[in-house]
Amino acid sequence: MNWRAVQAIYLFEMARTWRTLLQSIVSPVVSTSLYFVVFGAAIGSRITEVDGVSYGTFIVPGLVMLSVLTQSIANASFGIYFPKFVGTIYELLSAPVSYFEIVLGYVGAAATKSIVLGLIILATAALFVPLHIMHPWWMLTFLVLTAVTFSLFGFIIGIWADGFEKLQMIPMLVVTPLTFLGGSFYSVNMLPSGWRTITLLNPVVYLISGFRWSFYEIADVSVSLSIGMTLGFLVVCMGLVWWIFKTGYRLKN
Repeated sequence: MNWRAVQAIYLFEMARTWRTLLQSIVSPVVSTSLYFVVFGAAIGSRITEVDGVSYGTFIVPGLVMLSVLTQSIANASFGIYFPKFVGTIYELLSAPVSYFEIVLGYVGAAATKSIVLGLIILATAALFVPLHIMHPWWMLTFLVLTAVTFSLFGFIIGIWADGFEKLQMIPMLVVTPLTFLGGSFYSVNMLPSGWRTITLLNPVVYLISGFRWSFYEIADVSVSLSIGMTLGFLVVCMGLVWWIFKTGYRLKN
């Protein structure tokens, strides 16, 4: 294992965060704070509690997941797309660095940034509502698994995209709507039976449900199913990354 190469990629990507601090950290935190103000005031006045938890407190895990999902994809996709765009990817591919080390550097940096952002948003949420995390280790487990999984997914998008439009298409048109419809601001059990069945086809439901359980021990689906779905998506992403480097898909042409 060439740890020096992994460290170089990792530190380079992390340095980009501090150069774009306003976009990377400040903007997501401000957006999340606005969600608390708008949803807490507008909807919280009509829905006082959900499953015995105040509405403002109930939406905290969903808001954290919304930010972690979108930022994981954005950080990882842009991190690998920009070297493709400027042509420096060929220098990286010709260097004595394995594909695993390349992925570890880029995905590790993207996941780290998302985890830090998620923890900052949790601290920000504590300024608005009282928070009590009943299973902190499980909370961290879900946070890390989600950040790593969707950083891998973003890495795949960054390789697949051949323009900035495609780079933004899947996060904006697919991931964000799925997150909003995945129980971020409501419990799936509040839906009619037909819509609940359709909603359970949304994979993001299982991520948010498991993460919310670690806070309040309430979940729309079983915790084991949430972990299984997260690990399953992680394995799929790892398989796709392996296939990309094996075939050189959009890397060597």
